[in-house]
Amino acid sequence: MITVQDVGFAYGGTVVLDGVSLIAEPGDTVGLIGPNGSGKSTLLRLIYRALRPTAGVIAIDDTSVTALRGRALAERLAVVSQESPSDTPMTVTESVLLGRAPWAGAVQGISRADRITAAAALERVGARHLAERPFAQLSGGERQRVLIARALAQQADHLLLDEPTNHLDIGYQHELLGLVRTLPGTTTVVVLHDLNLAARYCDRLALLHHGRVRAAGTVDEVLTPEILEPVYGVAVQRADAFGAPQLLFGPRAGTGEKVAVR
Repeated sequence: MITVQDVGFAYGGTVVLDGVSLIAEPGDTVGLIGPNGSGKSTLLRLIYRALRPTAGVIAIDDTSVTALRGRALAERLAVVSQESPSDTPMTVTESVLLGRAPWAGAVQGISRADRITAAAALERVGARHLAERPFAQLSGGERQRVLIARALAQQADHLLLDEPTNHLDIGYQHELLGLVRTLPGTTTVVVLHDLNLAARYCDRLALLHHGRVRAAGTVDEVLTPEILEPVYGVAVQRADAFGAPQLLFGPRAGTGEKVAVR
């Protein structure tokens, strides 16, 4: 379980998050959605302790993240962020093996079991064929799959993903989020811009706007035109397709939409 209670954060004098609260129940996939600049990625950084909140408490399984150090945090929490360097002089396998570092002994280092775990993680994200490639030579989509494999190799039971579908084609977007959704015993918080992907693969959603939670709940509760239109500034229509809500977006009336003349 991940608990965020009344969290605030400011860069200098600019408030980025103000009184944000959410709960990711054990085994759930919670999507963070909202316009650019709403505080989604900042909240993720606060959860994995890259930043410190100016107010509030963040806990993993009732233990404050400030009390978790080094291996204790890595054993509980795996992260796929947007800031991973692309010029690292490693092969794909070596990069994924970094996810095994919390479990490697100080003396024996990386074991055969660690290598088997890394290979299995690459297989799960469809990247086993990249194992010996230099990480720096991968495309954006290939790199993203490898970074997720690294997180899977870590075998933590809490997973944070910051826009993991960036650079992936539509097939891999669905494949990847389907995989994340079915990870056994894993509590996941994922930042997504695509609301239709959020609708299909998240159990619950938190909609952030101007640093506050504007709506939180199930997909059906959050993804409504009444909630989304004032936040995104577009017209929203909702239908059901392939067993999940499907959203259509268009300009609001009176916003300068051009009409075709025949």
